[in-house]
Amino acid sequence: MIDAIDVERYLRFDRRSWAELRAQTPLTLHEKDLEALRGINDRIDLEEVVAIYLPLTRLLNLYVSATQSLHRVAATFLGTISPKMPYVIGIAGSVAVGKSTSARILQALLTRWPEHPRVELITTDGFLYPNAVLESRGIMNRKGFPESYDTKRLVQFLRELKAGKPDVSAPVYSHVEYDIVQGDSQVVHQPDILIVEGLNVLQVGSDSTEFVSDYFDFSIYIDAVEGDIENWYIERFLALRQTVFSNPDSFFTHFAHLTDEEAVQVARGIWREINGKNLSANIAPTRTRASLVMQKDANHRVTEVHLRKL
Repeated sequence: MIDAIDVERYLRFDRRSWAELRAQTPLTLHEKDLEALRGINDRIDLEEVVAIYLPLTRLLNLYVSATQSLHRVAATFLGTISPKMPYVIGIAGSVAVGKSTSARILQALLTRWPEHPRVELITTDGFLYPNAVLESRGIMNRKGFPESYDTKRLVQFLRELKAGKPDVSAPVYSHVEYDIVQGDSQVVHQPDILIVEGLNVLQVGSDSTEFVSDYFDFSIYIDAVEGDIENWYIERFLALRQTVFSNPDSFFTHFAHLTDEEAVQVARGIWREINGKNLSANIAPTRTRASLVMQKDANHRVTEVHLRKL
């Protein structure tokens, strides 16, 4: 949760008071739409979309419109035609906290606003170093930690995007192969909004003068008690045995036939040796850099929203 020392920097809303900020924002998703957006083992429903995501998309729409107006004013002052500059939203948080589902829901809702119909989504998984590089550096067991990402390439991607380059390419990651897909790329073509989702997107390091978050116009951190996130990770691991792990091409196919007890032991070990350590050392310390923090309870319901004061 937000540390007491940071309360002065954030406006705090409980679930009910945040939901009231929806105003007249219409619900443009249906249950069938939501089914396609849910992640594995995610329990999000339309009531959550109405209470949490509609107020958030209303806020973001206002911010995007204000930023677009500012760009037009600056161009008028300079007597130039400024290149189309996308509004960039970063979404950070732990493994298994629900970042991907939140990103997909925001993309779907924001696309339905007429002011910004082109909304693209990328994940920072594509900017992980290939497994061969991680193995050569002896950090395969630290995949997801800051040093496992080609951060310079990610920053270059965002720099080109913000500069108005028509087409910018991002690498593609396969969760089945657990590796970068060689020769494949995701091309982003001048979107109105770009959502960047990843573990360490709010990270700052001592060896660089330029950070990923420098290119964000707005950032979201999804938070929860670590014990709850660990449980969600274990639940997801159990569910993956019937889906991704059962694919014969999966990097993790050897996990597919574990018993429930064996799978829980393996998942708990992975959490405590890798994901939990990454959360406490690298991810959680960045949450107070976010523009907005969503606090979840044990049922994946957002109970509080903290909005950074302007």
